[in-house]
Amino acid sequence: MSEPAPLANLIGGEWVDLPDAVTLDVPDPRSGRSIGRVPLSPPSEVDRAVQAARQAFGKWRDVPVPERARLILRWARLLERDAEALAELVVRENGKSLDEARASVARGIEATEFAAHAPTTLQGSFLEQVGRGVDTTVVRQPVGVVVGITPFNFPVMIPLWMAPLALVCGNAFILKPSERVPLSADRLARLAVEAGVPAGAFNLVHGGRETVEALLAHPGIDAVSFVGSAPTAETVYRTAAAHGKRVQALAGAKNHLIVLADADLERTVPAVIQSAFGQAGERCLAASVVVAVEPVGDELVRRLAEALERFAVAPVIREEHRRRVLDWIDRGVAEGARIVARGPIPADAGGFFVEPTVLDGVRPEMAVAQEEIFGPVLSIVRVRSLDEAIDVANRSRYGNAASIFTASGRAAREFRRRIEAGMLGINISVPAPAAYFPFAGWKRSFYGDLHASGRDAIEFYTHPKVVVSRWF
Repeated sequence: MSEPAPLANLIGGEWVDLPDAVTLDVPDPRSGRSIGRVPLSPPSEVDRAVQAARQAFGKWRDVPVPERARLILRWARLLERDAEALAELVVRENGKSLDEARASVARGIEATEFAAHAPTTLQGSFLEQVGRGVDTTVVRQPVGVVVGITPFNFPVMIPLWMAPLALVCGNAFILKPSERVPLSADRLARLAVEAGVPAGAFNLVHGGRETVEALLAHPGIDAVSFVGSAPTAETVYRTAAAHGKRVQALAGAKNHLIVLADADLERTVPAVIQSAFGQAGERCLAASVVVAVEPVGDELVRRLAEALERFAVAPVIREEHRRRVLDWIDRGVAEGARIVARGPIPADAGGFFVEPTVLDGVRPEMAVAQEEIFGPVLSIVRVRSLDEAIDVANRSRYGNAASIFTASGRAAREFRRRIEAGMLGINISVPAPAAYFPFAGWKRSFYGDLHASGRDAIEFYTHPKVVVSRWF
């Protein structure tokens, strides 16, 4: 078989090949076989994309809001039309199951539909007679050229958190997808063109670290939306902010699930398994630590082990990440944890599979309980009370999500008030908010002031302008 041709960039409405660029292989995580080649765009290509976006911005911002909203709605309908093909593409390049891929595409479409409500969400405010004959009006206007730097784990959903909202607010947009999953981004860009997004208003630039660094430093970029690992998020935030840009950077996680003795284990165990091991644990809302409030620990671990025997795990994204996750399991055992359950991987697995693993006897101070692993590994920490469980969770330097499983309203209320995380689940193991609510990480799970999705995203992609007027 011939080697796949490298993907092209979309700049100023034209598909641009980069015959001289360095390219990377894009393997199928389930088989390891190559399914594409992605170019690493140099700074010169970044500059071309920024110049095209700046040129398009002046005209795009003047398009009436209802027209922008109808265009985004057309894009949403095209996404619906091709939803199954998009899900299959996500499976090919990311490795997650088809059901998980379908769900992620559906959430991306939901975010696009939310963006189409712009005639309502972009409304400003007015107060008459703030002084004698003086009125005050607040309007929201686009920030300019926005770049979205997206991760490998949700190659359709997260770009659709960013691009439709940025565009409907009147900004020009540049998408820099993860070089590990470029095929989905290519399909999204082609659907945007089919929907009628004007040339230069939406641009696609493939690349790696050098491409990102060029985008962060470019004076023509006004705002940066980022999702990725904690160290990279901090670097993106500091670098872009130092260059005067507005930044939202969604970072790492170490999510805790507290299980009380009164929890309904028939429902709790499947929820924990799916949260911890679904998508091979490669999502920022995945359960990483279960805090079992005794005497529930033994029974919970027994049921988790039984359920894990029947669980079909997906591969992780690359071979180097597979080795990293295995190293974390070994490190946990070296620290004193015990492997109490391991699930199967496909008998004919040729890709990047890790046996889903449950570690018991984990102490809160262990590295395996503190650091983000981003793989199918679940640590069990045993405590004696809800107070101790909340304290264990709150010691984490991350604060993305946390959940509690209980039949007690009092315990759930105490958890809701005291836990230090931005997205909480009560008898829900993956507390992912709908598109019209903020994706609200705390602590080192988020860098910036305005969160992704919902009203926060509308405010991030716009500047408020306050007009104080008096007429004689």
